[in-house]
Amino acid sequence: MSAIVGQRVGFGTTYGFGEFAPERLVDDVVEAEALGFDMFGISDHLHGEHATLETWTALTWAAAATERIEVMPNVLGLPYRAPAVTAKMAETLDRLSGGRLVLGLGSGGYDREFAAFGLPVRTPGQKVGALAEALEIIRRLWAEPGVSFDGEHYQAREARIEPRPAHPIPIWLGSYGPRSLRLTGALADGWIPSLPRLELSQAVAMRDAVRAAAVAAGRDPDQITCAANVAVVFDAKRSPTPQVVAGGDEAIAGQLVEIIRAGFTFLNVMFSAPDPRRRFALEVIPLVRDALAQS
Repeated sequence: MSAIVGQRVGFGTTYGFGEFAPERLVDDVVEAEALGFDMFGISDHLHGEHATLETWTALTWAAAATERIEVMPNVLGLPYRAPAVTAKMAETLDRLSGGRLVLGLGSGGYDREFAAFGLPVRTPGQKVGALAEALEIIRRLWAEPGVSFDGEHYQAREARIEPRPAHPIPIWLGSYGPRSLRLTGALADGWIPSLPRLELSQAVAMRDAVRAAAVAAGRDPDQITCAANVAVVFDAKRSPTPQVVAGGDEAIAGQLVEIIRAGFTFLNVMFSAPDPRRRFALEVIPLVRDALAQS
């Protein structure tokens, strides 16, 4: 694990954990922007017994209420939306938000959700193949006046979107398997695993695989943002686990510094209520930045 030198560390926050309170969405994103967070994300789980909002609709609502903060689906489940439709959705939201969209994509890790909606349930290998096809279709539609594509999972026939994006829209992938990590290094602009699903040592090994794949593809690995979703709980009596960053302000800051020094320069923190978000921004982020400045 090595320290990150000369790179600004970013902080995001994700809506949708804890109590279902759609009436608080605008207040939450406005407050996140005022507190200095760099990104506001919304997870993409449409099926289930827990109440949720449809991700893209809610993300558009959040973007319309703000001026600076970036917005990101964290991350879109690929089977829910056709790639060509996603390309058009992304162009529109990025344009209307003034270029503030980061397009988070995942191959779809929760098969029961897609089965419930009558959508394709793919094998792990098929998921990687579908994601690769989707990336090609999306990027080509953003860049070319007409796209035809005949893949195993997706097709397009002289597809065209107008206007095309005014600038490259970053794509971050939530990927975990060896093949999808190689795909991330070869094609994506960012990688955003969820640390509640991994131990830090596993995430570091995966990050190394992403960077090695970037080098193999002739890319500069430093151009790929290595981010991480992190669950944070303020509780001085609670011991941290590989899945949860926990403790008081200084203890939480210390754990986050360890994650950053392991190579993750953007931390997307998940809270169960707005109050911890304020405490995190006002108390923990300064501690993290001070510790990094003294490294």
